Amino acid sequence: MTHTVNDDGVRFADRLIPWPRSISPEAVAALKANASIPARQHPPASDIEAWRQTIIETDQMMAGYFSMPDEGGLELDTIEIGGVPVHRARPVGLSADDRRLYIDIHGGGLVFGAGYFCRAGGASTAAMLGVEVQAVDYRMPPDYPYPTSLDDCLATYARAVEERGAANVVVGGSSAGGNLAAALMLRARDAGLPMPAGLVLKTPEVDLTESGDSFETLAGLDPVLKTRLPESIALYAAGAPLDHPYLSPLFGDLRGFPRTLLQSGTRDLFLSNTVRMHRRLREAGVAAELHVFEAMPHGGFFGAPEDAEMQREIAAFVAGCWPS
Repeated sequence: MTHTVNDDGVRFADRLIPWPRSISPEAVAALKANASIPARQHPPASDIEAWRQTIIETDQMMAGYFSMPDEGGLELDTIEIGGVPVHRARPVGLSADDRRLYIDIHGGGLVFGAGYFCRAGGASTAAMLGVEVQAVDYRMPPDYPYPTSLDDCLATYARAVEERGAANVVVGGSSAGGNLAAALMLRARDAGLPMPAGLVLKTPEVDLTESGDSFETLAGLDPVLKTRLPESIALYAAGAPLDHPYLSPLFGDLRGFPRTLLQSGTRDLFLSNTVRMHRRLREAGVAAELHVFEAMPHGGFFGAPEDAEMQREIAAFVAGCWPS
């Protein structure tokens, strides 16, 4: 393979990355299907009206990723906490005395995923875990930049601690939701609240400076998240320093965090986010387990057997967090 090495790095002239032979046919099909979709171009953070239209279009697209599980098996409703919708999903037949609660924080680049995507994700998580889930439909830019989203998550968590007790609560988030879930731990600790029983970080965007190695090595190779997110990050941060721990929890003091599961894949643009966060948690003395799936892109394969394996790992981890 032709390549050159200099002070700036390693440059390859022509390089073919073949479809992997080490994963299921369904997973390969998902990689091929997503790779053929062009990368979405986002407007600059200063163009608010263009962003409003982009958010409408992207939310419609994201709604297609999730379908509601069989609603006959879940009790679904929506409450408000601090004026923010929180979508509840509770398995039918769950004892009224069951105080276990999973707080689900949706992904979407810190600007997308409101409404249906949030509700459907919470319902799917409740069906997977067999416990009540509260999905926070937190406010987002352009009308509500940082720290509003984090404030909304904190309000939901504080209510849950008051009503359920922290030992009965697990917090989880994916992608941008992983950023908020990890930042929530810092905010909660600073507010004098106890830590939850567990934390689930699925391919989390815990470094808004996007400085990790996989942002270079996997650029264009992740068929789902094809590029960095500088425009949406700038829209969310609204001028705040990106390395502040509430914006990039990777750089925070992680001592005292709850036991944590982290998940990523070898084709996930956020792989470095995930493995670096795992190391930081371990250095802080936190019990943290890392699951990296072969050839998995950002967010999973959307229905391949590997996704079911990932869900089993998460369900087993969460089950081990509850009081015995």
